[in-house]
Amino acid sequence: MTNPSKKLGVIVGVDGSVSQVGMYSMSNDSQLLWYGDILTGPKIGAFLTIKQNDVKIIATVSSEKVVDQQNTVRSIEFDNRFHKDSINRVIVLKTKGVIEESEFQITSQYVPMVGNEVTLTTKEELDLIFGLEPGEDSIYIGKSLLEGQPINIPINKFFASHIGIFGNTGSGKSNTLHKVYLELFKSQYRTSILRGSQFFVIDFNGEYIGEETFGLDVTNKQIFEVDTRSAEAGQKMPIKKSYLFDPDILAILFDARPATQVPFLRKSINTWNESNFNGESIAKFVIGTIKKILRSGDAASPDAKDNWISVAKQYITDDTLLEPLSSLGYISKTDAYTYELAGSQYINKKEALKDDAIEFLRINDIMSNIAETFNNADEISKLKMHLSFQKVHQSAWKSTNIEHLNPLFNRIDSAFASLSRVIDVVEDISDRFKPMNIISLVHANQEITRLMPMLLSKMIYDEQKSNVAGKEVGQTKHLIIDEAHNILNTEFRNNGDDWQDYRLSIFEEIIKEGRKFGFYLTLSSQRPADISSTIMSQVHNYLIHRLVNEKDLQMLENTMPTLDKNSYKIIPSLGKGEVIITGNAMQVPVFVQVDKEKKNRPKSDDILLTRLWKKQR
Repeated sequence: MTNPSKKLGVIVGVDGSVSQVGMYSMSNDSQLLWYGDILTGPKIGAFLTIKQNDVKIIATVSSEKVVDQQNTVRSIEFDNRFHKDSINRVIVLKTKGVIEESEFQITSQYVPMVGNEVTLTTKEELDLIFGLEPGEDSIYIGKSLLEGQPINIPINKFFASHIGIFGNTGSGKSNTLHKVYLELFKSQYRTSILRGSQFFVIDFNGEYIGEETFGLDVTNKQIFEVDTRSAEAGQKMPIKKSYLFDPDILAILFDARPATQVPFLRKSINTWNESNFNGESIAKFVIGTIKKILRSGDAASPDAKDNWISVAKQYITDDTLLEPLSSLGYISKTDAYTYELAGSQYINKKEALKDDAIEFLRINDIMSNIAETFNNADEISKLKMHLSFQKVHQSAWKSTNIEHLNPLFNRIDSAFASLSRVIDVVEDISDRFKPMNIISLVHANQEITRLMPMLLSKMIYDEQKSNVAGKEVGQTKHLIIDEAHNILNTEFRNNGDDWQDYRLSIFEEIIKEGRKFGFYLTLSSQRPADISSTIMSQVHNYLIHRLVNEKDLQMLENTMPTLDKNSYKIIPSLGKGEVIITGNAMQVPVFVQVDKEKKNRPKSDDILLTRLWKKQR
């Protein structure tokens, strides 16, 4: 037998989805004991039930006030306030949905009517409001703030979507991010998840590199501690060759100037990708350049030969091989290079080098040495070698001013020095990542911090897109970015920052198109206002911790259609670990106290200064 409902009042006014309730009693108990259940009293944010025949309309309390029944004349002489039956309590409700045939649903089919009675929402009704569809799999996240009701998140509606976790420093967002994925891996689908999905965590602050994070061990998890600062490099990140050696990415990485340096890079990289050089072929190309310089006379730049020798010295193990080339003289009258071999010998313009010139200049030895150096180098060094000789080649005949390219090469040296420490250029990445991959950038310099997330994201997204296009999704990828404002900031967009424009365009494509390819993005940030509005508008489920900045709150108000005004107003006053969950996965916004793991949690706890200082005694 169902217990009778606790009657509180009656509807006395209706304005659309907002209704006023005249309370039967002035009782303001925050909790009420009713047939063995402790139910939440009619306070702000609490659920109440409006009875309308066989339908139960569910609403939340948005405001309350008292109405003076007797003191109609505003005069001290007739002040009857606080006398018996003088005042009545009136609360304002906002309709959320209805319970019909034991199912809660969002609908505008039913609206409150004057005279409908209002009752406390029972445990059974709360189960339907917070509950899931029959047979729907879920994970437990915590308890509702007001009702103490267990809150479960539906796996399919939540994780097969783009997720946003936002909150000020210290509000608990790192714990929430870790908690939702920890619970996912603890679910009954753990084995299948580890087989059918891959997760990539971009960790700017090194919060998720603990041995037990996400409840996974080294069998299923690997941590890439990207380190550009210490003498010993960390574990290198595998990057597919075709993604790194892309003209657009390298032009941005090297901060190439559009007028002269970008065309040089684009031409050089296209030559590299088309030629598929090995040691012999690149040595042949390099030697071809010096031969042509020697036979060009004054058509070549005066310093072309010396520029070639200067680059060659970096890649030849025996410097003596270059001595004959360095000793060449130039006679302007004959417009030819000359060398001493049984008398003066000339390298004639537009004629092939003679055999004795090739032998004197040790051309074949130089070619072999360059080929050997190339074959023994790593991929980044090979590309740098190619670019260096391309600089000589493209500037030798005055079509490009080498002085315009030299500053670019200073940046190339710096960028490649950092890259070679942190990435491993490979042909294929299919077996190079585990189910969970954590990329820690806490020890990376600014250059790598801005490059790595974009490079990794584009690579794994394009791989997923290529594998899935035209087929059924057989594997999903989940990209989790902590402190996402670091790389998705729109401040410099359209202000000449080509790097930022390119990076944002990549992530905007991912968040707009990723779902259809089984690619999902989770963003965590303390500054949602800094993130591209295009990206924010595509987030489907939100977990909102305390935020106080007006710009951040405005961004949320503009991008979260499922968040009502009353919930929005409470955001600045949320406590640590308290969160509003709203979006496609939840029927109504839910206030939740997220459970905090005692041992297995990210390294984001507040520092206790007194404990720290005690250790210094």
